[in-house]
Amino acid sequence: MSRSSPRRSDAISRQAAVSAKPNANHAHGSRGVARVKTYGEVLREYEFHLGAKSADAKGKPSSKQTVGVLHRRHVRVERIIYIGKESNRLEEIEAGVIHSPENVYTEYPDPSRDEWQTRILPILKKIPIAALMRVSGRCRSTLRRAMAGRSRPRKRNQQLLKSILHRLGVI
Repeated sequence: MSRSSPRRSDAISRQAAVSAKPNANHAHGSRGVARVKTYGEVLREYEFHLGAKSADAKGKPSSKQTVGVLHRRHVRVERIIYIGKESNRLEEIEAGVIHSPENVYTEYPDPSRDEWQTRILPILKKIPIAALMRVSGRCRSTLRRAMAGRSRPRKRNQQLLKSILHRLGVI
Protein backbone atom coordinates (compact mmCIF):
# COMPACT_ATOMS: atom_id res chain seq x y z
CA MET A 1 0.00 0.00 0.00
CA SER A 2 1.44 3.38 -0.96
CA ARG A 3 2.00 6.16 1.56
CA SER A 4 -0.43 8.55 -0.20
CA SER A 5 -3.46 6.26 -0.04
CA PRO A 6 -5.32 5.99 3.28
CA ARG A 7 -5.11 2.79 5.29
CA ARG A 8 -8.22 0.70 5.79
CA SER A 9 -8.50 1.83 9.44
CA ASP A 10 -8.37 5.52 8.49
CA ALA A 11 -11.60 7.53 8.17
CA ILE A 12 -12.14 9.48 4.95
CA SER A 13 -13.77 12.92 5.11
CA ARG A 14 -16.75 13.38 2.77
CA GLN A 15 -15.98 17.07 2.32
CA ALA A 16 -12.34 16.73 1.40
CA ALA A 17 -10.13 13.92 0.23
CA VAL A 18 -8.10 13.78 3.45
CA SER A 19 -7.74 10.84 5.76
CA ALA A 20 -7.93 10.94 9.54
CA LYS A 21 -6.92 8.38 12.13
CA PRO A 22 -9.86 7.27 14.33
CA ASN A 23 -9.23 7.90 18.03
CA ALA A 24 -11.51 7.36 21.04
CA ASN A 25 -9.17 8.94 23.60
CA HIS A 26 -9.62 12.61 22.71
CA ALA A 27 -12.73 14.54 23.80
CA HIS A 28 -13.02 16.15 20.37
CA GLY A 29 -11.56 15.40 17.00
CA SER A 30 -8.86 17.57 15.50
CA ARG A 31 -7.25 17.97 12.13
CA GLY A 32 -6.05 14.52 11.19
CA VAL A 33 -7.81 12.82 14.14
CA ALA A 34 -11.45 11.72 13.91
CA ARG A 35 -13.29 11.30 17.23
CA VAL A 36 -15.18 7.99 17.41
CA LYS A 37 -17.34 6.66 20.26
CA THR A 38 -16.40 3.59 22.23
CA TYR A 39 -18.88 0.73 22.64
CA GLY A 40 -19.29 1.75 26.28
CA GLU A 41 -20.25 5.32 25.31
CA VAL A 42 -22.79 4.07 22.78
CA LEU A 43 -24.35 1.71 25.33
CA ARG A 44 -24.52 4.43 28.03
CA GLU A 45 -26.23 6.81 25.59
CA TYR A 46 -28.68 4.07 24.60
CA GLU A 47 -29.58 3.43 28.24
CA PHE A 48 -30.82 7.01 28.64
CA HIS A 49 -32.11 7.77 25.15
CA LEU A 50 -35.63 9.09 24.78
CA GLY A 51 -38.18 6.51 23.72
CA ALA A 52 -40.05 8.20 20.88
CA LYS A 53 -42.41 5.25 20.62
CA SER A 54 -43.00 4.88 24.36
CA ALA A 55 -45.44 6.57 26.73
CA ASP A 56 -45.57 6.64 30.51
CA ALA A 57 -48.55 5.44 32.59
CA LYS A 58 -50.43 8.70 31.86
CA GLY A 59 -49.90 8.47 28.09
CA LYS A 60 -47.30 11.28 27.99
CA PRO A 61 -44.04 10.79 26.04
CA SER A 62 -41.42 9.01 28.10
CA SER A 63 -38.28 10.81 29.21
CA LYS A 64 -35.06 10.05 31.08
CA GLN A 65 -36.92 10.33 34.41
CA THR A 66 -39.78 7.97 33.44
CA VAL A 67 -39.98 4.89 35.63
CA GLY A 68 -42.30 1.90 35.46
CA VAL A 69 -43.88 0.02 32.60
CA LEU A 70 -43.82 1.87 29.29
CA HIS A 71 -46.70 1.67 26.84
CA ARG A 72 -46.94 2.33 23.12
CA ARG A 73 -47.73 5.96 22.26
CA HIS A 74 -50.92 6.62 20.37
CA VAL A 75 -50.46 8.48 17.11
CA ARG A 76 -53.04 10.66 15.40
CA VAL A 77 -52.36 11.53 11.78
CA GLU A 78 -53.28 15.12 11.04
CA ARG A 79 -52.32 15.22 7.41
CA ILE A 80 -50.24 13.43 4.83
CA ILE A 81 -47.57 15.29 2.90
CA TYR A 82 -45.63 13.64 0.12
CA ILE A 83 -42.01 14.70 0.18
CA GLY A 84 -38.93 13.99 -1.84
CA LYS A 85 -35.41 14.30 -0.59
CA GLU A 86 -31.99 14.77 -2.02
CA SER A 87 -29.96 12.11 -0.25
CA ASN A 88 -26.68 13.96 -0.74
CA ARG A 89 -28.22 17.01 0.96
CA LEU A 90 -29.27 14.84 3.93
CA GLU A 91 -25.61 13.96 4.43
CA GLU A 92 -24.89 17.69 4.58
CA ILE A 93 -27.49 18.07 7.35
CA GLU A 94 -25.87 15.26 9.35
CA ALA A 95 -22.49 16.91 8.86
CA GLY A 96 -23.93 20.21 10.15
CA VAL A 97 -23.39 22.14 6.91
CA ILE A 98 -27.15 22.67 6.45
CA HIS A 99 -29.00 23.36 9.68
CA SER A 100 -32.62 23.04 8.58
CA PRO A 101 -34.05 19.84 7.05
CA GLU A 102 -36.82 21.95 5.47
CA ASN A 103 -34.21 23.25 3.02
CA VAL A 104 -33.70 19.72 1.71
CA TYR A 105 -37.24 18.40 1.31
CA THR A 106 -39.40 19.01 -1.73
CA GLU A 107 -43.16 18.89 -1.11
CA TYR A 108 -45.45 17.30 -3.67
CA PRO A 109 -48.96 18.55 -2.85
CA ASP A 110 -51.88 16.22 -3.45
CA PRO A 111 -54.98 18.35 -4.18
CA SER A 112 -57.29 15.63 -2.91
CA ARG A 113 -55.53 15.60 0.48
CA ASP A 114 -54.97 19.27 1.17
CA GLU A 115 -56.19 20.89 4.39
CA TRP A 116 -59.04 22.75 2.71
CA GLN A 117 -60.58 19.57 1.26
CA THR A 118 -59.98 17.20 4.15
CA ARG A 119 -60.38 19.38 7.23
CA ILE A 120 -61.93 22.81 6.64
CA LEU A 121 -64.64 22.12 4.05
CA PRO A 122 -66.29 19.19 5.91
CA ILE A 123 -66.69 21.37 9.01
CA LEU A 124 -67.97 24.36 7.00
CA LYS A 125 -70.68 22.18 5.46
CA LYS A 126 -72.12 21.58 8.93
CA ILE A 127 -72.55 25.32 9.64
CA PRO A 128 -75.65 27.12 8.27
CA ILE A 129 -74.88 29.46 5.36
CA ALA A 130 -76.75 32.34 7.05
CA ALA A 131 -74.43 32.10 10.08
CA LEU A 132 -71.34 32.01 7.85
CA MET A 133 -72.61 35.03 5.89
CA ARG A 134 -73.06 36.95 9.12
CA VAL A 135 -69.58 36.29 10.53
CA SER A 136 -67.60 36.29 7.27
CA GLY A 137 -69.28 39.16 5.42
CA ARG A 138 -69.24 37.08 2.21
CA CYS A 139 -72.27 36.67 -0.05
CA ARG A 140 -74.47 33.57 -0.14
CA SER A 141 -73.48 32.54 -3.70
CA THR A 142 -69.75 32.64 -2.92
CA LEU A 143 -70.21 30.49 0.17
CA ARG A 144 -72.55 28.06 -1.62
CA ARG A 145 -70.09 27.55 -4.51
CA ALA A 146 -67.25 26.95 -2.07
CA MET A 147 -69.20 24.54 0.13
CA ALA A 148 -70.53 22.61 -2.87
CA GLY A 149 -66.97 22.19 -4.16
CA ARG A 150 -67.75 23.90 -7.48
CA SER A 151 -65.09 26.53 -6.87
CA ARG A 152 -62.23 27.00 -4.52
CA PRO A 153 -62.22 30.28 -2.57
CA ARG A 154 -59.30 32.63 -2.93
CA LYS A 155 -56.48 32.16 -0.45
CA ARG A 156 -57.53 35.11 1.72
CA ASN A 157 -61.13 33.84 1.89
CA GLN A 158 -59.86 30.37 2.83
CA GLN A 159 -57.83 31.96 5.61
CA LEU A 160 -60.84 34.01 6.73
CA LEU A 161 -63.10 30.95 6.92
CA LYS A 162 -60.38 28.98 8.71
CA SER A 163 -59.94 31.76 11.28
CA ILE A 164 -63.73 31.77 11.86
CA LEU A 165 -63.61 28.04 12.57
CA HIS A 166 -60.74 28.65 15.01
CA ARG A 167 -62.74 31.35 16.80
CA LEU A 168 -65.73 28.99 17.01
CA GLY A 169 -63.39 26.39 18.49
CA VAL A 170 -64.26 23.65 16.00
CA ILE A 171 -60.69 23.20 14.74
